[in-house]
Amino acid sequence: MPWLKGNYLLLFSSSSSSSPFQKTWCVAKPSSSQATLLENINFSCSQVDCAILQKGGACYTPDNVINHASIAMNLYYQSKGRNNWNCQFKNSGLITVSDPSYGGCPYL
Repeated sequence: MPWLKGNYLLLFSSSSSSSPFQKTWCVAKPSSSQATLLENINFSCSQVDCAILQKGGACYTPDNVINHASIAMNLYYQSKGRNNWNCQFKNSGLITVSDPSYGGCPYL
């Protein structure tokens, strides 16, 4: 066919996975226990710099476990390449395509 000249790239995508070009974030599931979320904070902050969560940091407020866990888990998830398995956290992590940043707290 004369009108089909050149090379073409077809990209098929499944709705069960996000595009590699789409930004994603890892947040804590609201149904997670406080104990699990505290474990997630401790683990994540042993692997990445969580200074943003310290008193006076951009993401300190609101000062509650689910907020701090979401930020710590996302810092870890982002630092490890945004792989699905880096947001498992014993089934307490949730990947979202909606930017959870708020106020002066940027989710990177």
